[in-house]
Amino acid sequence: MRSCLPFALALTGLLASCAPAATTTAQPAAPSPAPVATTPAAPATPAAPVNPAPVQSFTAVAPLSATPVRTFSAAPAQVTDPAKTYRAVLKTSRGDVTLELLPKAAPVAVNNFVFLALNHFYDGTRFHRVIDGFMAQGGDPLSADTSRQAVWGTGGPGYQFSAEVNSGLRFDRAGVLGMARAQSLNSQGSQFFITVAPADFLSGSYTVFGRVLAGQDVLDKLTRNYNNAGPIAGAAADTLLSVQILQSP
Repeated sequence: MRSCLPFALALTGLLASCAPAATTTAQPAAPSPAPVATTPAAPATPAAPVNPAPVQSFTAVAPLSATPVRTFSAAPAQVTDPAKTYRAVLKTSRGDVTLELLPKAAPVAVNNFVFLALNHFYDGTRFHRVIDGFMAQGGDPLSADTSRQAVWGTGGPGYQFSAEVNSGLRFDRAGVLGMARAQSLNSQGSQFFITVAPADFLSGSYTVFGRVLAGQDVLDKLTRNYNNAGPIAGAAADTLLSVQILQSP
């Protein structure tokens, strides 16, 4: 996410007239007004100290696996705590992007993203679809393999789940984190996208589950490798090196 005031000065003229001198009787001086008693001002009451808002501290969440796991037989169990606050740090080949996750708005999507990140699912995948003035999409496990570039954008974790579109949150600005899906509302998996410009036409149809806190400039540096005609020849995809999950009590 500027004036100056004019002023005027008035002068009062004093007129004197010449007249014959006249004898005048001295008049007694008017008595001086009695002094007005004043009461000493009470000392100012000191303002109550303002307590600053507590600084929220975050700690890294321990991984669930030591190496990347890219296929699962079922949707994940609950790994997030509704009472805690979560962030995700996307470590990319262009720099770090810090996301605030929104479990109250999209509890299933946030839990899914955290679960996959803690299993190193996203490590080494690529931003396979980055469209200028629109969004950057990643999260396809197939994109970790450059020999399978022809099918990038079609992969998932081995399960699907439903979109959460009734939160009232919108894709009305850059930096909104959403879940990618196929035509069906029940086709969400691992792929996600982050807007690089307002895309409000997506609102109410795709899940919003986070927003950028820092690193929007990093997203602006990602190679634009896709347009309305499809992949842009010679435009290599940038890498998502890892995702770190942070939590705060």
